[in-house]
Amino acid sequence: MRYAFPILVTVSLFVSGCQSTAPAVYPDTNSLDAGMLGEISKLTGDWELTDEGGQKYLASKFAVTSGGSAVREIMFPGQEHEMTNLYHMDGDVLVCTHYCAAGNQPRMVAASFEESEEGTVFQFEFDSVSNLRESHDHYMGNMTLTIQNDGRVRQDWRSYDLEGNLTPPVTFMLARKGG
Repeated sequence: MRYAFPILVTVSLFVSGCQSTAPAVYPDTNSLDAGMLGEISKLTGDWELTDEGGQKYLASKFAVTSGGSAVREIMFPGQEHEMTNLYHMDGDVLVCTHYCAAGNQPRMVAASFEESEEGTVFQFEFDSVSNLRESHDHYMGNMTLTIQNDGRVRQDWRSYDLEGNLTPPVTFMLARKGG
């Protein structure tokens, strides 16, 4: 099964010379919420990476938060380069905001969600970035999250440099801690 989702547009209103943004109100999408965010919420727990020397270390912690409306992933918890990904629905679109150790916050939307021979695949594409500074040399651009049939998780991250060039992917293979 494959879903394709439109990129959402926010409408700005001008009232008495001040700009405000009217919130978008969406119909209930419980089946999409359960299908997409529900798959991400199944990742709750601790996930490990194995380095080149065979040493395992804690790489990600997933937790359902905010009354079940979001999933928080802490990458490299306790490390100097700790980062957070927040997954949530925005209408019928699954969103991932990456709170980067570089100091910026790219927002990516699930352009597709499909079942493949490998497992469940989410393709997150760049939507916007906040707090991008001249001193930053990159920002995350997209991420493919694959929940593999063998129980592992693969994340393929790509970033943009400030000229808009997309880098080759950096891949993380995660295994559930103790699994």
